[in-house]
Amino acid sequence: MPHAVVTMEGEGGSPENYGMANKVSQEDLAFHPYVLAVPKGVSVEFPNLDRVRHHVYSFSRGNRFELELYGREEHRTVTFNKPGTVAIGCNIHDDMLAYIRVADAPYGGVSNESGTISFDAMPENIATAHVWYPQIGRDEALVLPLIADGEGYKLSLPADAPAPVARMSMN
Repeated sequence: MPHAVVTMEGEGGSPENYGMANKVSQEDLAFHPYVLAVPKGVSVEFPNLDRVRHHVYSFSRGNRFELELYGREEHRTVTFNKPGTVAIGCNIHDDMLAYIRVADAPYGGVSNESGTISFDAMPENIATAHVWYPQIGRDEALVLPLIADGEGYKLSLPADAPAPVARMSMN
């Protein structure tokens, strides 16, 4: 499943990121990446790479912010201190949408377009992962067992889980 945020508890330090840049760019009238996972307490940069101005905002509980109109090659920064989902939009371009999943976990990441995710290091004896994706329809993540699969692990969504859908582009 693409764009799924996977976080895991375990012994480990306090990460500054989950292997991704703490950045959500505006380019070609879209946010990139569509889904970003960050540890709580980190700052995320919002650079505008478009030729038009953007007004980026979120009304998400605990992580509300508003970055009033700013233009090309300008950037703003927001620090996220509350775990949860941050839905992001542009007040000028209604079809722009992205998500930041703020987690209080030492291990995390976002699956790629083919639905896989890799971790450089993983805690030993971990049995479950927390999985969130945009179509889940709630702020809470699913808690799923990790199933050994050769040299890695796989996660299976329960039959009643909301189905993932492809990201639509208006470009």
